[in-house]
Amino acid sequence: MSSKRREIPVFGHAIVETHCHLDYLKDRPLEETLAQAQAVNVERIITIAVAPKNLATVRGLVKDHTSVYGTQGVHPHDAEAWTPEVETEIRDALRNHDQRAKLVAVGEIGLDYFYDNSDRDVQKEVFARQLQIAVDSDRPVVIHSRDADEDTIAILKDFEASLKRRGVIHSFTSGPGLAQYAIDQGWCLGFNGISTFNKAENVRDIIRMTPLGSLLLETDAPFLTPVPYRGRENAPFYIPFVAEKVAEVKETGIEEVLAQTYHNSYRLFFPPASEI
Repeated sequence: MSSKRREIPVFGHAIVETHCHLDYLKDRPLEETLAQAQAVNVERIITIAVAPKNLATVRGLVKDHTSVYGTQGVHPHDAEAWTPEVETEIRDALRNHDQRAKLVAVGEIGLDYFYDNSDRDVQKEVFARQLQIAVDSDRPVVIHSRDADEDTIAILKDFEASLKRRGVIHSFTSGPGLAQYAIDQGWCLGFNGISTFNKAENVRDIIRMTPLGSLLLETDAPFLTPVPYRGRENAPFYIPFVAEKVAEVKETGIEEVLAQTYHNSYRLFFPPASEI
């Protein structure tokens, strides 16, 4: 291995991978991916639903793998695929006694005005409907927001009183206004391999302003592979590089970052087992 492709570091503290898409990984068998993640101390992995077509896939993954947890939700790219039947499927899955403990959030939901794959009014309606599902099911929310800061804030304000569990704005690349609103309202911000990219100083600026108590680690695998493995398919076992970068940007020790983000992950996704 060249000096640019150094070994993945292994730290003493366990890590929760809070956002990836296991069913999208192609480079290696899933069991190999999970074993490699365990080898670098990734204790739990949350795989995220994004479309009607993979809701059941996520449910199967969490059923079949002890360390894998999941979500149910429809991404803004697929908002136009929302139907009453999809809403019923999500609500029923979150009520299912056998799966309740392993389907830990509603997501990935939100707004994406960069690609505009779905009509913006439809995106806003489906975002709000899924926030109501989170209220009704007492789940936190995993939010995608791109080039939609103002509308994201406006819709979240409608749920300030009712959404007790809050959630995370994942893969945070938005501006300081949305970041500060989220932090003030008790949301977490999720950071991934983008934080390691040379031209991502805007993301590192947000990391600097985010208290450690509001920060989560993720990969968004198979996307956004961190330096020094850019160009390869991303995977949960690359998350130590994200932790390293966060510690560097925050000018604090890696163990402090790992301990606090682990606590944050449990507080948000796995209550009441959060007093660690």
